[in-house]
Amino acid sequence: MSAHAKRLLYLVHRWTGIGGCILMLLWTVSGVVMLYVGYPRLLAHERLAPLPVLDAADCCVPVEAALAQARAPQTVRGIRLSGIAGAAQYRLEEADGRFTVVDARTGQLAPTVNEAAALAGARAFLPGVAAHAQGTTQDDRWTHGRQLDAHRPMFIVQMDDAQRTRLYVSSTTGEVVMDAPQAQRRWNSVGAWLHWLYMFREGSRDPVWTWTLVALSAAATVSAVTGAVVGIWRWRFCGRYKSGAKTPYRDFNMRWHHVAGLVFGLVLIAWTFSGLASMNPAGVFDPKGARPDLAAWRGGVPGDTRVEFTTGQALTALRDTGFAGRELEWKVLGGEAFVLARDGEDRTRVIEATPAGPLARERWDDAALLAVAPRLFTDRLLAHQVLDGYDAFYYRRGEASMYGGAERRLPVLALDFADVGGTRVYADPHTGEVALSVDRSQRVGRWMFNLLHSWDMPGMLKAGLARELVLIVLSIGVLAVAMTGTVIGLARLRRVTAGRGLGS
Repeated sequence: MSAHAKRLLYLVHRWTGIGGCILMLLWTVSGVVMLYVGYPRLLAHERLAPLPVLDAADCCVPVEAALAQARAPQTVRGIRLSGIAGAAQYRLEEADGRFTVVDARTGQLAPTVNEAAALAGARAFLPGVAAHAQGTTQDDRWTHGRQLDAHRPMFIVQMDDAQRTRLYVSSTTGEVVMDAPQAQRRWNSVGAWLHWLYMFREGSRDPVWTWTLVALSAAATVSAVTGAVVGIWRWRFCGRYKSGAKTPYRDFNMRWHHVAGLVFGLVLIAWTFSGLASMNPAGVFDPKGARPDLAAWRGGVPGDTRVEFTTGQALTALRDTGFAGRELEWKVLGGEAFVLARDGEDRTRVIEATPAGPLARERWDDAALLAVAPRLFTDRLLAHQVLDGYDAFYYRRGEASMYGGAERRLPVLALDFADVGGTRVYADPHTGEVALSVDRSQRVGRWMFNLLHSWDMPGMLKAGLARELVLIVLSIGVLAVAMTGTVIGLARLRRVTAGRGLGS
């Protein structure tokens, strides 16, 4: 390589490294916090546990009466029944994504959610705890998630429990949709909120924030790669410098930046590059072919395809099996309507019609899912298998992970298709839904982001504490690179502001 090209490489590392080291300092510290404290979200079991058990003797008008209140009953795509503020209510998801809420005892539209209703919902979520309304928010630092869009604006309710929990209540349905204890909020200020630079994000969809992170991640990756190249050039693998050292640098920060960079440089490159991959720039990891046809898989919507039993009969069937249902959801699989029940721990039961009446059972038969599977693609089904353990794509993460809310039950039916993307679909027999689908492009994204960034292969996750300790040790090494680089960079900037040029 020519002297000019080498000089250019040095300069690229020098001036991208100043900002890059500061970013890596922030990202490394916040990344360690994120191992143990996740961004606020309401997990399924947290949402379900406070709900009252639905009682067949005290509930409810037929679901048809609730549907009569919808704007377009035949197109209602989601129906749920559970307690909101202690009262059973049907929540109808219309075709446009908006909700219609119906009182399950009267069949009439529920009143508009106001501050008093929000306080009642919060008190039902944390019984016996004083609640204080704190206005509404369209979006704040804890509510950027797109899954909350249908509930905006949200009421903010501060609870007087020991955790000083802040609750967010939907202005559409009156249910609690987010909880954020004080300790979680404080840790997130140096955790996920800092890691994702959410101080620059506006709302759940912000392309400026997205491309800012893409640009910063790309610059940090360039800095890490050029630093690794320069570090190798400057290291004396054979012989030593006049000082007797392998490194030419005598200054403390320069010397240890060089040494730490050589030891932990590969990890640094992997983390900066995978951070860039996490933003999926220009949709590079988007599916390249057709996606699974979920509408065909279902074969209907609950507003049009009805079950042949009443809500009371469904609840009786659950009671007879000893299952304490706290939420019912009307669903369709292959044109056959059924009801999915959940208890306070997010365990499920499938309720389907039989000649003897509704039957509650633990899951669908694999044969029932296989019969519907060909509807997902026009391309043929190549193979299928029942997985009793997690694989490289279908696996469960801890609650602190950004994927902690994803339901990953076992066993699961894996379906491989001959479509252009070689898609694998994971069908959950406990819910009758497609839990996950990944094509070739998405699988590449999984390796480029999730594996390199989180070390989350199922075997690694099983290692538990050992995995965490390794990540912490590596984070300390990367932190050493970032801290010494930050000191060097600030010193360089001071010299520049004193009148020396960028090329010096």
